[in-house]
Amino acid sequence: MTEIYDNIREIYKFSLPCGELANYIDFFSESSLDKTNQLISTEHFSVKMFQSWTPTFWFNFGTPYYIEYNNKRHLVKKSHDILLLRNDTVTRYASCNDHIFTVKFFPGGLEAILGINQAKLIDKIIPLSAIIPSSLTDKIKNKNSFEERIKLLQDHFLKNLKRGKGKDYYLHFVKEVIENYQAENFILNTSQMAEKMFVSSKTINRYFNAVLGISPKKYFSIVRARTALTEFMVDKKTFVPEQFGYYDMSHFYKEISNFTQ
Repeated sequence: MTEIYDNIREIYKFSLPCGELANYIDFFSESSLDKTNQLISTEHFSVKMFQSWTPTFWFNFGTPYYIEYNNKRHLVKKSHDILLLRNDTVTRYASCNDHIFTVKFFPGGLEAILGINQAKLIDKIIPLSAIIPSSLTDKIKNKNSFEERIKLLQDHFLKNLKRGKGKDYYLHFVKEVIENYQAENFILNTSQMAEKMFVSSKTINRYFNAVLGISPKKYFSIVRARTALTEFMVDKKTFVPEQFGYYDMSHFYKEISNFTQ
């Protein structure tokens, strides 16, 4: 299964965060044994995910699995939980007996909640034991339901979020820039966005690299490619590349090739 080209969400349960965390967390998810057995006909399969620069917690409640990340294959042992930035393509080699519980943060969300700068996570696989207290992880794994696990984590996040309020001007600025870029149909470049935000291009570049670990130009190209490719897969006949800032279909195909390689 490949993200965007295939609906990889079909084998998971999903839940949105509470209102106070909605600006920082995209979703919680958990693998569904029933859905997996219904949709996957083989014992072993793979799930490929393209770069998104979204820090993600992967709690492993099931069997060991492998991930391919930065052109290397890594074994994730049973009960071994990890944090990935997803600054590169990630392929997880899974089985129908998997039990993965995930938390996907928006860019900068991990820093807003737990004070962890995602720029320091580039190309790394971080043990979650360095991020989440072992006592909390044990409680999460002892709960019987998806909803109970979410509640435990949200309570932990909310306590930390309240302690961290007042120190995230850079985070709010970057979030506003991203929202403006999407609202303008992905057509503004860094200089135009800087003018819109009443700052210099140098300032936007500094803020993005400090908060996300990537330049605005590179991040904008990823957001545009992900959004445009998703629309293209919905209806290829009515897809208009110019609506996403591409010159023509040739330009679109070239950018998508770079994004998915």
